[in-house]
Amino acid sequence: MASSARPVLPITSPKSAGVVAVAGAGVEPQPALRAFVSNLSDSVRHGFSQRRPWSELVDRSAFSKPTTFAEATFRIRKNFSYFRINYYALTALALAISLISNPFSLFVLIGLIASWIFLYFFRPSDQPLVLFGRVFTDFETLVLLGVLTVFVLFLTSVGSILVSALMAGVAVVCIHGALRVPEDLFMDEQEAQQSNGCTIKALHCERSSIPL
Repeated sequence: MASSARPVLPITSPKSAGVVAVAGAGVEPQPALRAFVSNLSDSVRHGFSQRRPWSELVDRSAFSKPTTFAEATFRIRKNFSYFRINYYALTALALAISLISNPFSLFVLIGLIASWIFLYFFRPSDQPLVLFGRVFTDFETLVLLGVLTVFVLFLTSVGSILVSALMAGVAVVCIHGALRVPEDLFMDEQEAQQSNGCTIKALHCERSSIPL
């Protein structure tokens, strides 16, 4: 009578199991803050890739005084749609210069932003906020940060500096947009669109002429 062979069971030693457990424990998901910074840098890089050449922005031959207020608003609207990324960069530069020239306001604003980031947005949901021996819920944390934001922006010099810098940036954008004649810019865009359309039509004709 033939004896049936017993199945061979896999044997896992405690040492190898421990090595697998340690290797698995070493793999951690990407932190939320690192992902946020990465996405933010990608968005900024993508935005700057869409900016117009600065030579077009400062082309002196394209500046002229508008004859009417309606013409000035028309120029501002058209130039803003064309130089939008450049105008954002100029406004951000005005904000940076204003904050760098006021180090105290810069440090206060950085502290406020860091408080929002580490105490609310990227704080683990299973870890409540504990300050001075008291546990704060998410709603209480949000109210606390809101009160701190109102205090920083309206009861310190940070708010006035930000408003002044934004007003200066908007003034520069409006003055440039009113003086810059936008006709040549949009003629270039129309020519580019027409050339792209002709290229697409040519490719379509070439594909249709290929015998099956």
